[in-house]
Amino acid sequence: MGGGERKVYTLPEVAEHNSPKDCWLVIFGRVYNVTKFLEDHPGGDDVLLSATGKDATNDFEDVGHSSSAKAMMDEYYVGDIDSSTIPTKVTYTAPKQPHYNPDKTPQFIIKLLQFLVPLVILGLAVGIRFYTKSA
Repeated sequence: MGGGERKVYTLPEVAEHNSPKDCWLVIFGRVYNVTKFLEDHPGGDDVLLSATGKDATNDFEDVGHSSSAKAMMDEYYVGDIDSSTIPTKVTYTAPKQPHYNPDKTPQFIIKLLQFLVPLVILGLAVGIRFYTKSA
C-alpha cells in the first residue's frame, strides 16, 4: 500500500476524546477529529459532543447531511476504527410494565358498586321524601 499505514483506533480510544477541547467521532467506520469544527457546526456543538463514544453513523445519516458537508469531512479524518471494538447490536430491553391481571377487573367493579349503590339508595330516599312531602 502506498502512502503509509492508516492509523486504526479502538472505540475506547476514540471515546476518550469527548470534550469541547478534544472531540472525535466515528462515522462510516472512519475516525474524525471534529474539535476545530465544533464552533462552526450548523447544528451546534452539543449535537457532536453527544455523538462521541459510539458509532455516530446513524446519527449522521438521520440528519441528512448535504454532499458538501460530507466532502468537508475529509479534512477532519484521522484514521479508521477497529470495527471489532464497536458493539454490533445494542440489545433493546422493553420498559418494565405492570402485568395486566384480568382478575383485578372484577375487584374494581365491586369497589365502584360499593361506592355507587349507597349513593343511589340515598338519592332515592331523598327523592321519595321530597315528593311525599310536597304531595
